[in-house]
Amino acid sequence: MNLYYGITYNLKGVALAFKTPKLLMLGILRFFIVLFFTFILSGLVLYWHEQILILLWKMPESGWLVYVWKVVSWLLSIFLAAIAMVLSYLIAQLFFCVFIMDYMSRITEKIILGSEVPIEQESWISYFIYLVKQEIPRAIIPVLISLIIMLLGLMTPISPIIIIISSIAAIVFLAWDNTDLVPARRMKPFNVRIKFLRKHLMFHIGFGLLFLVPWLNILFLSFAPVGATLYYIEKEE
Repeated sequence: MNLYYGITYNLKGVALAFKTPKLLMLGILRFFIVLFFTFILSGLVLYWHEQILILLWKMPESGWLVYVWKVVSWLLSIFLAAIAMVLSYLIAQLFFCVFIMDYMSRITEKIILGSEVPIEQESWISYFIYLVKQEIPRAIIPVLISLIIMLLGLMTPISPIIIIISSIAAIVFLAWDNTDLVPARRMKPFNVRIKFLRKHLMFHIGFGLLFLVPWLNILFLSFAPVGATLYYIEKEE
């Protein structure tokens, strides 16, 4: 059931954002920032896809292996483009979107609770630094580790299983990156926030499942802070 709730809260967040002009504008801004980096990195992968494959497998001179080589070439390109999409999200997230996420969460919190949550930091610069410091252990490092495990898994006979496990791990931490916005803003201890993740693990898997839908995942990630904040506040109450 928590898996189902995860999916529904993600959709609830998108629905609320589309009904709230400020949330809609912030989500669209975040969407285009991530899309910009996605097009750049994915475009580079597609442009150099033959050169990348030649490093792994030199093109056969003739025969049916040429067609196999071309198929493998594009499959590799699609896989690398997917990785580029995740990396572009992380780059955009760390340098541009982390503040947008927090702002969307605070707007959602105000809609639900009816009051603005005060920021305890001395300045906006120190607050931004605080947000970036939270983002590194919350999403950047876990997702990068998942990607590395996924790449290493391609070299083993059980690569499909490793890829599935790595993908689940990545979406869990991407989901937690959003549900953790409220407790992090309230300066709750890190171990308390990790405990919340463990306690509601199936919810986070469900919430993150929509992040696996190609291209639409950018849309769901853009508005994810809204649904995640809704869930955290309702669970807290």
